[in-house]
Amino acid sequence: MSDDFKKKYSSTRVIIDWTEVRCQVPSSLQLNGELFSNYKHHTTQGLIGISPRGAITFISQLYTGSISDQEIVVRCGFFDLPFEDNDSVIADKGFTIQDLLPLGVSLNIPPFLGSSSQMSAEDALKTQVIASLCIHVERAINKIKNFHICDGVIPLHQLGLVNQIWAVYAILWNVQPNIITRAQAIGCGHGSYSV
Repeated sequence: MSDDFKKKYSSTRVIIDWTEVRCQVPSSLQLNGELFSNYKHHTTQGLIGISPRGAITFISQLYTGSISDQEIVVRCGFFDLPFEDNDSVIADKGFTIQDLLPLGVSLNIPPFLGSSSQMSAEDALKTQVIASLCIHVERAINKIKNFHICDGVIPLHQLGLVNQIWAVYAILWNVQPNIITRAQAIGCGHGSYSV
């Protein structure tokens, strides 16, 4: 963890986000309803967690598109990770899981606008800093997808293999060069990063 990261979010254990893998739309209305997502239309989705140094430290199995971010986190075993007192999790706004985290573990998500029409300067800065840290998990997801194993739509007859393919993605990714260099980690504290 860089010195700059330590100053702002030194208790961070993991940065999480979810991603989707597109699959064929089944003709069965029941199965179609399970896979359907208002956001992406025909996907399975999974949770990825990276360490502050950029290594993938958690990957869930894939879930149907109709499941919420919160429900994925509940079902996938994320809360079984070996958290310690004063650890924290960084996530996007959709992960409203503070009440579900183990005792002593906090959640850092961008603040909600709420009923006011404008965000305070302090909340705007917090949003910018957290977003600059969440970008690293998004970059990890993009690097995984750069293996091009599942570029297209997964055919229904391969759905039984998709979790194994997904796990191989993560394993292959962890042997690649680290995405967070010292310069990037220092830059992220100022709301910018270099690719």
